[in-house]
Amino acid sequence: MQKHQITIQKTAHYVTIGEMNDQTENIWFVIHGYGQLAEYFIKKFEVLEDNKTVIIAPEALSKFYLKEFSGRIGATWMTKHERESEITDYINYLNQLYQTVLQEFDVNKLKITVLGFSQGTATVARWCMNETIKYDRLILWAGYFGNGIQDVIDPEKLIEKEVVLCYGKEDEFLVKIDIQQYEKDIKKIIPHVQIHTFEGGHTIDKELLLKIK
Repeated sequence: MQKHQITIQKTAHYVTIGEMNDQTENIWFVIHGYGQLAEYFIKKFEVLEDNKTVIIAPEALSKFYLKEFSGRIGATWMTKHERESEITDYINYLNQLYQTVLQEFDVNKLKITVLGFSQGTATVARWCMNETIKYDRLILWAGYFGNGIQDVIDPEKLIEKEVVLCYGKEDEFLVKIDIQQYEKDIKKIIPHVQIHTFEGGHTIDKELLLKIK
C-alpha cells in the first residue's frame, strides 16, 4: 500500500460583525474552540461593536455531528491524524482570509488583534508564528498546551507583540491542572505576557473583553 496526497480547493466560511471602511481602526480575528461554529461564537464579541471595530470569525474546515449521527454540528481545526497537513491547510486558509478582508486597506494604520479560544489558542499561535500577517496583539483565551506553550510558539517572534492570557477561575478544563504552574510556565516563555482572570468557566467573558479591548 502506498499513501498519497493532493492539494484541492475547498469552500471555507467566516462571519463578521461590522464593515470595513475609512473609519475602521480595530480588527479582531477571533478563532473558535473545538466543536463550535463561527456564527454562534462571534456573538460573544458583539459587545465590541462600534463604528471603528470589525470582528472576523473564521470557521474551521472540518465539521462533525456533536452527538451520534444527527443534530448539532461543530467544527474542529485539526486532529492528531495527518496533523501536519491540517496545520498547513488552516494556516493557508487563515492567510487567504486575512488578505481577502484587508487587501484594500493599509494594515499599518489598523490595530489588529488575533484571539484564540480553547483549541483555537494553538491554532492562532501557529498562525502568528507563520509570520505572514501583520498583527499587534495575540490573545490566548482558556487554552491548555499539553506539550507546553513552546510547542506552538517561538518566543523570539513575540518580543515586540502584546500578548494576553485570559481564563476563568472555574474553567472546567484548567481546574484539572496546577494553574499556578500553568501561569509560571507561560511567563517563563513569554515574560511580558499580561494575565487576566475572571469569575467563570470555559467561556468568553464579556466584561473582561470590554476591559482589555
